[in-house]
Amino acid sequence: MARLPRLVLPGLAHYVVQRGHNRGAVFTDAEDRAEFLRALREAAAAQQVGVHAYALADDELQLLVTPPSTPALSRMMQTLGRRYVSAYNRRHGRSGTLWEGRYRCAVIEPGAWLLAALCLIDSQPGVTSAGHRTGVAPDPLLTDPAEFWRLGNTPFEREAAWRARLAQPLPPAEAEVLRHAALGGWAVGSAAFLARIASSGSRPVRPRPRGRPARGTTS
Repeated sequence: MARLPRLVLPGLAHYVVQRGHNRGAVFTDAEDRAEFLRALREAAAAQQVGVHAYALADDELQLLVTPPSTPALSRMMQTLGRRYVSAYNRRHGRSGTLWEGRYRCAVIEPGAWLLAALCLIDSQPGVTSAGHRTGVAPDPLLTDPAEFWRLGNTPFEREAAWRARLAQPLPPAEAEVLRHAALGGWAVGSAAFLARIASSGSRPVRPRPRGRPARGTTS
């Protein structure tokens, strides 16, 4: 079966997941993660991609980003991959691939689903962007989406609201929807949102129902 083209829509947030080859480590210590964030800052700036959140687990990368054009996301990830893998291999005396194939991503509907993706990433284990939104460590790499700004009228209100949000884990069903969509290359959102973006493209935005189509009645 032919691989579907990646679904990338300019101006919308994308939940990106990339895993280590054979689930091996891609970050071993603070120096690796600092090098990755430096590379991400440069690659995102070059393609004018907005970075909203990141989570750097030992064997996996997660991002929430908004590309300004369809090719911008792929170009950013390609540049990021080349620079970081080269630095990682040089530092650790290894060669070859680091990632498990292509990165995966899901288009996210603005509003509640975008906040859910932001919460999912900020609550991951490892180094995350949570401190940026809780007042611990502002990060110039990050751009807060409009949904976050609506959580309060002052920075203190928004930070308190986000701490409260992170204190209650995302419902497992919502986390599974986001994860499944990212790994499958689908979109996440309301029925109206999915119908709207499906009508403007040439590929499905969600999995087709399993099994054979129901037979129509004959007269």
